[in-house]
Amino acid sequence: MQPPYKDRIKKEIIPLLPHQPGVYRFYDNGGKIIYVGKAKDLKKRVSSYFVAPNRLNTKTLRLVSQIAEIKYTVVENEQDAFLLENNLIKENQPKYNILLKDSKTYPWICLKNEPFPRLFTTRRIVKDGSLYFGPYSSAHYAHSLIELLHSLFKLRDCNLKLTCGEIKKGRFKECLNYHIKKCEAPCIGKISEQQYLTNIESIKSILKGNTAAMIRHFKEQMNSCAANLDFEAAQANKEKMELLNAHYNKSLIVQPSLTNLDIFYITTAPATESAEPTSAFGNYMRVCQGCITQVLNLELKIGADEAQEDILTRFMMGVYDILRTSETLPSREIIVPFPPSGNLLPQEYNIHIPLRGDKLALLELSKKNAREFMLQTLKQQALKNPQDKMAVGVQMLQKDLNLKRAPIHIECFDNSNTQGTNPVASCVVFRDGKPSKKDYRKFKIKTVVGANDFASMYEVVTRRYSRLLEEERENPEQELLPQLIVVDGGKGQLDFAYKALVDLGIAERVPIIGIAKRLEELLRPGDPNPLFLDKNSPSLKIIMQLRDEAHRFGITFHRSLRSKGQINSELSEIPGIGEISAQKLLQKFKSVKRIKEADLEQLQEVVGKRAAQKITAYFRKSQNSNS
Repeated sequence: MQPPYKDRIKKEIIPLLPHQPGVYRFYDNGGKIIYVGKAKDLKKRVSSYFVAPNRLNTKTLRLVSQIAEIKYTVVENEQDAFLLENNLIKENQPKYNILLKDSKTYPWICLKNEPFPRLFTTRRIVKDGSLYFGPYSSAHYAHSLIELLHSLFKLRDCNLKLTCGEIKKGRFKECLNYHIKKCEAPCIGKISEQQYLTNIESIKSILKGNTAAMIRHFKEQMNSCAANLDFEAAQANKEKMELLNAHYNKSLIVQPSLTNLDIFYITTAPATESAEPTSAFGNYMRVCQGCITQVLNLELKIGADEAQEDILTRFMMGVYDILRTSETLPSREIIVPFPPSGNLLPQEYNIHIPLRGDKLALLELSKKNAREFMLQTLKQQALKNPQDKMAVGVQMLQKDLNLKRAPIHIECFDNSNTQGTNPVASCVVFRDGKPSKKDYRKFKIKTVVGANDFASMYEVVTRRYSRLLEEERENPEQELLPQLIVVDGGKGQLDFAYKALVDLGIAERVPIIGIAKRLEELLRPGDPNPLFLDKNSPSLKIIMQLRDEAHRFGITFHRSLRSKGQINSELSEIPGIGEISAQKLLQKFKSVKRIKEADLEQLQEVVGKRAAQKITAYFRKSQNSNS
């Protein structure tokens, strides 16, 4: 695939490029930037795109085919190139570049710039002098941290515009929070501005990760108050210490000797035919005073021909760009899985690749989080597409049931009868998580007398798989047995279905489960403990859909038999009317009621004059006897 402008670019633009560091921009024929890149040597880097097509990968070929114009900017050094490239990508969002997701989607904790500052979570950053801490990957964690700090320091959460002058004038009245001891009521002067701001400084310290120092401070205050026999204040400090300690213990504790560390890890999603360019997923963790105080996950789009080192560098720059909002500086020691490209930070920052010990364990933890974030994101993306959603459900079903193979082919059985009459069973088939209606089967129970669901289940399972095994013997290259059997019913139905599989010799080949209707619990042969799956789990939804479809199909078949039996028995009572005539009448009039209402001429058109007279006479006599 050759670009139409290739010759002009090679002759007129590339020879003029300098051998200097800088940033280059590729434009399409509409004048839009489609790619921004940085280079130590602009001429060498840009020239590498215009080589023989067999030396380029698919993504790069697609990019090069759209290049109509090239522009560049020379800078002093590689670090400046990184910064300029980052700004241009954010401003223009080129199609083929890595794009960090909008950081506004992450919650921050805001300490409002106002008298008696409020503390709250927000997703909007306003440049009004307020302090922002975060961002937090989990909104739940941010809210729980806010609750902790409100419990510790009893901050106000009202929107009153408090000033010392207005408070002295008595313009405000205490609210319910003061009476239930959730606020110190600065609005009526119960706490001075100086005391309130002292609490705010403690909050800043905690939000910056100095949790251990605050615990020691509360402990010292508790001991001091106890020594002065101020037991009420000592108890208050003890409660604060215990609250903070409980939160501290929930955080992941590492070695206390490890402090002021930033850990970065990236993992790349596998390329697929439907997803190009692929995505990368990064995890960032900050360790302060032996505790992981901050975690952030970001998804990135990978542009054409991006090396892992470049992706890591962009991820680090993106994280630090977000953290700059809260004036958070990089830690002095930075842990990475491999060296990033370029001189990202000044020399006083130590970028370290651990080979053993606690720092390697932290890097492994970051790796685990990055991969978990990738799987979760890909799963959510897949669920947006109904076909992919089914595929995810099948994969999760294999994992949830601990199956050796993915249950691509699933069959489900259900019994139906009315007080032992017209007993039937249904078998529905799902392939790739979707109904395969051409494979549905319905059974009339032949060997069981009365309402015996257990024996009926044994019969239909035996009949179904005896036939499939016979077909397999005739066509050995075909695999006809399902990868999973589902039985709609409790332990009794499951046990009899499993016994049928044992008697057929396929119990080891085909796993079987039962689903009980009351609690949607899954039953397994020989396991007394039912399995409960999440109600929103895609795997449980597939099983429930199977169960509901088998029930619907079975009920429909049972009703049709019952209705047909009633109709046939009524028409068969008419002397001289056989089964064929009855079927013709039903095809024409659709119901016995309409046959009764039809006149002689209408009936005569279907079954002839003599039969029509017999039908008319029979229904007239029946009507007279009823009246």
